[in-house]
Amino acid sequence: MDQSDPRAALDALIREKGGDYASLSRMIGRNPAYIQQFIHRGTPRKLDEEDRRLLAGFFGVAESVLGGRGDAVPPRAVRAEKARRHPAADLVLIPRLAIGASAGAGALSGDERVHSRLGFHPHYLRDLAAGDPANFSIISVEGDSMAPTLSDGDEIMIDSGDAAARLRDGIYVLRLEDALMVKRIALNPAGRTLTVQSDNPAYPSWPDCRPGDVGIIGRVVWVGRRLG
Repeated sequence: MDQSDPRAALDALIREKGGDYASLSRMIGRNPAYIQQFIHRGTPRKLDEEDRRLLAGFFGVAESVLGGRGDAVPPRAVRAEKARRHPAADLVLIPRLAIGASAGAGALSGDERVHSRLGFHPHYLRDLAAGDPANFSIISVEGDSMAPTLSDGDEIMIDSGDAAARLRDGIYVLRLEDALMVKRIALNPAGRTLTVQSDNPAYPSWPDCRPGDVGIIGRVVWVGRRLG
């Protein structure tokens, strides 16, 4: 490992541990391309001090390996305390987008910026879905057409990697005429059509839809809500 080059050192540590750039970037609260751009494009020129500290603690190396000062590797007890104080080192941070998916008439989908991130343990995410967490995002539900399954204000996690290619019965976020909707999809086993359903019987469903007529954003794999 070339400790004189922080980029080469970090790349070697990632290969040695069997990780990937996107997951490591999310672990430190950055966008999925952050680590790859640092290693292969030289952007940023050097790691932020907090990012370097978290990465050094995660890999169990001195910060000097990643371009910092000091040669001592933090003792196990110190690294454990840092992990306790900075849980992002153990969590995958899923972006919460500033948009909603309508469980009603249809919400416009113009603003897809990240307004915050929610941390999940990687083992928990693997239990939720087999996909890459880099494809996960969280948005809010607007309306009551999916009640009682989903309520207005619920937050849902979407696996955008689990879309039309693996379409099966379940709850999905759809794009219809520039509006986002969350609906239940039921496949017709006797043909190549599907039904877009509302769980609330007060709202209509659309039978005999062709898959090409429905823009599948991703499958809903988790829901969180406030009680009371």
